[in-house]
Amino acid sequence: MNLNLKGFSQLVEDMGAALQSSASSLIDVSVGSVVRAIFEANASVVLWLQWLVLQVLASTRASTSNGSDLDSWMLDFGQTRLPALQSTGIVTFSRFVNSLSATIPAGTLVKTTDGSLSFAVTGDQSLSIWQSSAAAYVLPSGVSSADVPIICTTSGSVGNVLSGTVTVIAASLPGVDQVNNPDPLSNGANAETDRAFRQRFQSYLASRSRATLTAVQNVINNVQQALNFVILENTMPGGTAQAGSFVVIVDDGTGYPSSSLLSDVATAVETMRPIGTTFAVIHPQVLTASVTLTATLSSTSVAALIVPMIQNYIFVYLNTLPIGSSASVTRVAQNAYLAGPGVQNIAGILLNGSSADMAPPAGTVIKAGQITVAVNDG
Repeated sequence: MNLNLKGFSQLVEDMGAALQSSASSLIDVSVGSVVRAIFEANASVVLWLQWLVLQVLASTRASTSNGSDLDSWMLDFGQTRLPALQSTGIVTFSRFVNSLSATIPAGTLVKTTDGSLSFAVTGDQSLSIWQSSAAAYVLPSGVSSADVPIICTTSGSVGNVLSGTVTVIAASLPGVDQVNNPDPLSNGANAETDRAFRQRFQSYLASRSRATLTAVQNVINNVQQALNFVILENTMPGGTAQAGSFVVIVDDGTGYPSSSLLSDVATAVETMRPIGTTFAVIHPQVLTASVTLTATLSSTSVAALIVPMIQNYIFVYLNTLPIGSSASVTRVAQNAYLAGPGVQNIAGILLNGSSADMAPPAGTVIKAGQITVAVNDG
């Protein structure tokens, strides 16, 4: 709908023209006159009314609504904005004296060096030092360090911090002296943007009453943000061919999605799968990519700043590769250069000891391993 909008000057001119055409004598509408003041006051009110009309028009359509207006519009169709995600990663707790055992309870808080972000230790029953009865990790005597998982207490991409930035223990931990994150934290994501919300809604409408590939993809996208998945048709989980069967391979960015997430995806797919078909929802196989390279810097004095940034860019590149995608040596170099103008050259790139690209098998996702950066002084 095109509205015939007018500016302040046009409104004042139109009122003046209407007055003069109706009056039998000339009326003083010069600046400072009473009539001119009335015209300008009325023009200000009309501009405000025009703005209100535009606001109402914008909020009545999904294509022009924003923020809470878009949320309320979508809620009429049962659609809600996907929430922000918390970043996750690994920190290493270490100590100087290991003659006694030490305990790291779940929920222990650690912080970034500047204290702006907090992270909580999470329980992982797959780790040998985890004790469910105590809800804590126990470092036995003779062990100087342990790697434990953490989650950011603040949702959003702000929690995707660089390696070596989580260094403050914000709780009393007798027998534990230091903490550090050897790798960057990842998987934090901001709440779904207005644009992404609109695009997902379009997919939702296009998939109604259909049991197509697009419909199944849409219900999976509605489960959680930033899901990486592939759908293999006419295939069994083991890779053998089977007509009427399909496999959904899902990754949440870690390579090891939780059983609850896989269950949520399976529940969503069940509402959309074609009758007479069977399916399975599984996690991908993980191929770890360790990277070594040599960086020539403008000066070794900037190494402490640039090396973690090089590691972070490569870490993010590898960890965001889609399932089945290859890791490219040239892409590793490209991401290393993103660390800044202080990087003059990148050479000697090896992926798991080879200078060739890494091509994973079907259903396999590449994740970052150890990233080693040797430094040359340019």
